Amino acid sequence: MKPDDILKHSPKILTQEQREFYFENGYLQLEGFVSEEWLDRLWKVTNKYIDDSRALDASDQVFDLEPNHTAENPRLRRITHPVEIDPVYQEFTFEGPIVDVAEDLVGPDVKFHHSKLNFKWADGGEEVKWHQDIQFWPHTNYSPLTIGVYLDDVDDEMGPMGVIPGSHKEELFDLYGDDGQWAGAIKDREMDRVRMDDVVWLKGRRGSVTVHNCRMVHGSMPNNSRRSRPLLLQTYSSADALTLLGSIVDNLPKSNSIIRGKPARWVQFDPEPCQIPPDWSKGYTSIFALQQEEGQQEGGQAA
Repeated sequence: MKPDDILKHSPKILTQEQREFYFENGYLQLEGFVSEEWLDRLWKVTNKYIDDSRALDASDQVFDLEPNHTAENPRLRRITHPVEIDPVYQEFTFEGPIVDVAEDLVGPDVKFHHSKLNFKWADGGEEVKWHQDIQFWPHTNYSPLTIGVYLDDVDDEMGPMGVIPGSHKEELFDLYGDDGQWAGAIKDREMDRVRMDDVVWLKGRRGSVTVHNCRMVHGSMPNNSRRSRPLLLQTYSSADALTLLGSIVDNLPKSNSIIRGKPARWVQFDPEPCQIPPDWSKGYTSIFALQQEEGQQEGGQAA
């Protein structure tokens, strides 16, 4: 659905001013939005997976580990596709309070795309270079958005996500490197076209929610604090946005599930083109491994 059509529907939880702010600026932040009850449930299952990761010495399909991860000092970058592996994550993503936020911003028919839990571990957890999301998983339109939940307090020292207000209405950058390999980040020589003087750092207390459009230019600095920065991320779209072939989640059972409303009978196509990523079937772990050039394969995807 187009923004004007979405705004005609009565909101479930956001104010009309908040919805208009999102469509104008491409992002939104809701302080302390998720309840303590939900946060306790999410932390319980998250701590279980952190403990499970101690048995590993390399990344796998569930865990993306920093190179210096050990059993004594686990250092996770990401739990991959948490909705696919645990019912608590699925319940939160499909039925929790953030689904009302998604409906208010993509329309009454909501489709789930994918989820991830990024940790940005303490004492140097890696940066995320400036990029846009939609080039990783193109859709027929630009309704997809990602809703993040801070599972703990996040301050300036912890490398909060930064966004460039209004950049979702500007150019889509080429995320391939000069060597023709997929880099997953805006080239350094093109960063002068990013309005870094306008960056907004989305820090917030435990339970705060961030929302950013799939075209939003965003990134984050390393976490130099002594606390990890767990950010649970869920991507949704309007039902009339179809995922194009080659998405990183083509084969996930729960991807493209209609979780609110009904399936679309008409597809909406945006006239502006979108870049096509490499063939992810050859391997993909995370944006962290990709941007740090760990295990690069032909085509630029990370092993």
